[in-house]
Amino acid sequence: MEHLTFLQHQEAIKDALLGGLEAQFKLAPETRKISTKTSHYSNVKKAAVLVLFYPGKNNKTHVLLTLRAQYNGTHSAQVSFPGGKVDLNDKNLQETALRECFEEVGVSSKKITLVKEMTDVYIPPSNFLVTPFIGFTSKKLNFTSNEEVAQIIEVPLKDLLHDGAIYFENKNFSDASNVRIPYFLLNNHKVWGATAMIISEVKELLKSLSF
Repeated sequence: MEHLTFLQHQEAIKDALLGGLEAQFKLAPETRKISTKTSHYSNVKKAAVLVLFYPGKNNKTHVLLTLRAQYNGTHSAQVSFPGGKVDLNDKNLQETALRECFEEVGVSSKKITLVKEMTDVYIPPSNFLVTPFIGFTSKKLNFTSNEEVAQIIEVPLKDLLHDGAIYFENKNFSDASNVRIPYFLLNNHKVWGATAMIISEVKELLKSLSF
C-alpha cells in the first residue's frame, strides 16, 4: 500500500475496536494462554513498545522490527518492536515507547504521531507487562541503532498482513518441553512470543478495516 493512502486511515485505526486477548492468543502457545489467565501480575515491571508504520522502499508502508543483540538474558537475540522498561523520568507509557524508539533506532519523537494504545501483553519469563502503541510517521527514516540492536528489520505491510506467514515449531523451555509455538516468518526472521501476539492484534485490527 502507498503510505500516503495508509496515512488516510489514521482516524479509522484510532476508533477501531481492539481484538484483545482473543486476537493475541491466535499467536500464543498454550502455555502462555494458561499463565496469562492465571497470573495476578504480582509486582510486574512496566514496559512499552512502539509499532511504527512509515514509508519504506517505493514509498510503500512498512513496519519496524528489531533483532535484539545477544546478551545474558531472557530475550537475547529475539525479534521485537522498539521499546523497553519504564524509566523514572518518563511521564507516562507513551513517553517510554517514544524514548526507547529514539534510543534504540534513532527516530525522534517529533517525527512520530501516536495513534492508538493496544492491549497489554504479560511476559511471564521476565515478569513484564508491556503496553504497545501504534505510531505513524509520514517521513522517510534513517535508522541508527544502538548496542541493544543487532539488526533493523523493515517489514512491508503486505507481508505483515499475509496469512501464509504463520508457521509452527516445537521449543523447549525451562518449565516445559516440546511446546508447540506459533510464529510469523517475516524477512526470514522467526517472530514469536509477545511480539507475535502484538502483531496478531494489530493485524486483526487492520483487517477489520479491510486492509
